[in-house]
Amino acid sequence: MNVLERLKIWTEESNEDLLNALLESAATIILTRRFPYDDGTKELEKRYEDLQVRIAVELYARIGAEGQVAHSENGIDRTWAAACVSPELLNEVVPMCGGIS
Repeated sequence: MNVLERLKIWTEESNEDLLNALLESAATIILTRRFPYDDGTKELEKRYEDLQVRIAVELYARIGAEGQVAHSENGIDRTWAAACVSPELLNEVVPMCGGIS
């Protein structure tokens, strides 16, 4: 099962353009964390596909409430920091740096 199919299952969303945009954003977030000094030419490694889907789900869940700092309603409390992805997910990415040549 590919990442798009998995994201469809998690979100029950049928708009593939939206889902592909979320997956692309998630991949960019992972690659930026993984290769902080790269020129953007790296491709997402297969080992990060599950993380890509989970980050895309998190981005999807925040649609309409981006950057929310606090919200309380019917016993549900939501507070989000300025970061678009939770630190717990970002901590799963192992940064890589090259040496000076």
